[in-house]
Amino acid sequence: MNRYFLAIFVASTIPLTAQNTPLRFEEGQALLQTYCQGCHTGKTPAGGFHLDRVKDTASFLANSHSWVRLRTRIENGDMPPRGLPAPSAALRERFANWVDTTLHTEACAAGIVAGPNPLRRLNRDEYTDTVQDLLDIHLDIGHALPADGAGGEGFDNAAETLFLSPLHSEKYLETAKLATDFAAKEFKSRARILIAKPGPGVTADQAAHQILAAFLPRAFRRPVTEQDIAPYLELFRAARKNEEAFEPAIFFTIRAALVSPNFLFRKEPGQYALASRLSYFLWGSQPDELLVDLAAQGRLQDPKVLLPLIDRMMRNDRSMTFAKRFVEQWLHTRDLGGEKVPDKKLFPLYASSEDLRGDIRMQPIQFFRELILRKMSLLNLIDSEYTIGTRTLEKHFGLKLPLNQNAASQPQWIKLPEGSNRGGVLGMPAILAVSSYPYRTSPVLRGAFILDSILGTPPPPPPPNVPSLEEPAAGAAPKSVRERLTQHRANPTCASCHSRIDPLGFALENYDAVGAWRTSDAGQPIDNSGQIGGKTIQGPDQLKQLLLDKKDVVLRNLTNKMLGYALGRGLTLRDSCTVDAIVDKVKQNGYRADVLVQEIVLSVPFRRPIESKETAKP
Repeated sequence: MNRYFLAIFVASTIPLTAQNTPLRFEEGQALLQTYCQGCHTGKTPAGGFHLDRVKDTASFLANSHSWVRLRTRIENGDMPPRGLPAPSAALRERFANWVDTTLHTEACAAGIVAGPNPLRRLNRDEYTDTVQDLLDIHLDIGHALPADGAGGEGFDNAAETLFLSPLHSEKYLETAKLATDFAAKEFKSRARILIAKPGPGVTADQAAHQILAAFLPRAFRRPVTEQDIAPYLELFRAARKNEEAFEPAIFFTIRAALVSPNFLFRKEPGQYALASRLSYFLWGSQPDELLVDLAAQGRLQDPKVLLPLIDRMMRNDRSMTFAKRFVEQWLHTRDLGGEKVPDKKLFPLYASSEDLRGDIRMQPIQFFRELILRKMSLLNLIDSEYTIGTRTLEKHFGLKLPLNQNAASQPQWIKLPEGSNRGGVLGMPAILAVSSYPYRTSPVLRGAFILDSILGTPPPPPPPNVPSLEEPAAGAAPKSVRERLTQHRANPTCASCHSRIDPLGFALENYDAVGAWRTSDAGQPIDNSGQIGGKTIQGPDQLKQLLLDKKDVVLRNLTNKMLGYALGRGLTLRDSCTVDAIVDKVKQNGYRADVLVQEIVLSVPFRRPIESKETAKP
């Protein structure tokens, strides 16, 4: 399902203005009959959509996709078509609220249920890290693999996008050869793999069998049988018949294992699947020996085993992989240096300092991980007395930070000076840069970023043929971004959405396009105020307070995101019940970041998903 549609019923869609009372079922049906009957009844309904699909309460589960699309189009004013009688904005909001509430009630009537566990391929990063761990090599082999697109809740580990194409197959063959050729020359790799060799009383076949019996369980992340080993032993024998020496024949055989579906796809059985699910969630790679041993003992379903295990895994340096991949995709900071590159002429210090660019990109990642390790409140993401500081960030902020000067170039957990304007992720340059244009700030991009990434209530896509901001004529006095947006919003087509988006972005106008603090734009004082729901907010402090007032919306969105990342799939309507339970637990424990991770691992969909019968696409 489209990510925007899914956000409607999985995320809490509380708008920034007060919600109206939801409709009753009869009132909702009356609205549809009044405004939609003319186009969506009869033998040839418009767009192929007939009102019969949504005529009763049972249709909320049977045709939930239809309800979500209908709700979205009515709320956005796309239906009825322009020029026909239409419900008021207040009535559209009540209708949307009614659909959301009813969808959730119907989905959760039977309680929490296990969700699907679709077959998925290791994505590019997971494949790279797994091969590195498996062979004990330190070589970036993944750069030659095709990039994986985002799916599910916006992450590249989602099963919906991890199919196996002919191009993937070709590239995996090349990459496996590169990895095994490198491993064959590395002392540590050879020692890990070549645990036996032909010798007095040991045939080449016997030595190969011993090597494969040790290697394949680690590669396939599960115990193996003689039936599993047999085809690889035949490959070894074929290589030997082709006059290959013992070691080249072994590495040729191992290369075949690295392109096997048993390696490429997450298809482990039972508790071994849970070991892999936990390991790829928190480490981004294969389970270690302890996880495999616990799976073999059947102990991974026990919360008394899982809770200390989660803590151990998060304190391992490998958990930085989880923080990096999750945060960079959730907050879109992965785009820095790729799709988002600040203009070199306008921001020369950013362009010239690799240390500054690295510190800016890593700051939200390290901050998020520290919240988990220190068992601190997730509300620090909105506003905080603390941050991650370095010497380069100190200069960029124009502040004196309480750094340990003996290690000032290293990231440090520090307490911010009073009035620093840097608390929470919205004061971090990575977020401010990725929500700007290369050459200027954008209240629209920043407001949309807050609605989407922070609140989980993305604005609808802009209508077609929207005019861009008018550039000043040659020789004319420069205009601030705010002045140009005021002209833009004079267009009624644009005004309705921008009234919801722009005020959030205006509150961040004191930060330039690389997150440095400023007090003027185009020679004029910054106006960082905006009207939301009849209330004025001004500057980052009041924006953060607005978000703190919506803290449960922020928490629910973050829970949706992390649950989708952990499960490696898009969330379903029934997953909203799991989200409810996790959110309640986190709130009961003071919004602690570590509790969010724990409750996701303890959830029914994570521990006991329904095994899917899907097969990999060719």
